[in-house]
Amino acid sequence: MTPNDFIAEIAPAARELAAITNIPASFTVAQAALESGWAKSLLAQRYFNLFGVKADSSWHGPTVALPTTEYANGKPVTVQAVWRVYDSWLASIQDRARFLLTNPRYQPAFAYTTGPLFAQAVAAAGYATDPEYASKLIAIIRQHGLSSLDIPPSQTSQQPPTGGFFSSSEE
Repeated sequence: MTPNDFIAEIAPAARELAAITNIPASFTVAQAALESGWAKSLLAQRYFNLFGVKADSSWHGPTVALPTTEYANGKPVTVQAVWRVYDSWLASIQDRARFLLTNPRYQPAFAYTTGPLFAQAVAAAGYATDPEYASKLIAIIRQHGLSSLDIPPSQTSQQPPTGGFFSSSEE
């Protein structure tokens, strides 16, 4: 899948999510691209986990154990991790949004309506162990013109679409 194909595939869900949650669509697409290698990772292809979301004690769904690179004291190390398994990319996008919305440490990010500023705020709150995380997201946003996906703040006060973005078989 090319980057353009990936963007076309998930941009509609990212824009709908932005209208409901105020998470910029450019941030969602860039984060999914970075975390999944443009949907080339095994985690994204086989387990629909676009964001590299690990399974903790709050997760009651299926899981898979796979190695990953983490950063300890600024240096990469390979560790075994347990990951959430989803039934679709949409379920992955919804779950990541729930996580950001319900975790108090990420609330300052919601003061920002652009993907780059949102990325900096999420990274500053400790989202990833990679010290270059925000810079990588911002580079993807800029390189692929993802800011064009962001919904102006005046439109985010609309009612959610009928059926609700967050209704799924997981709930």
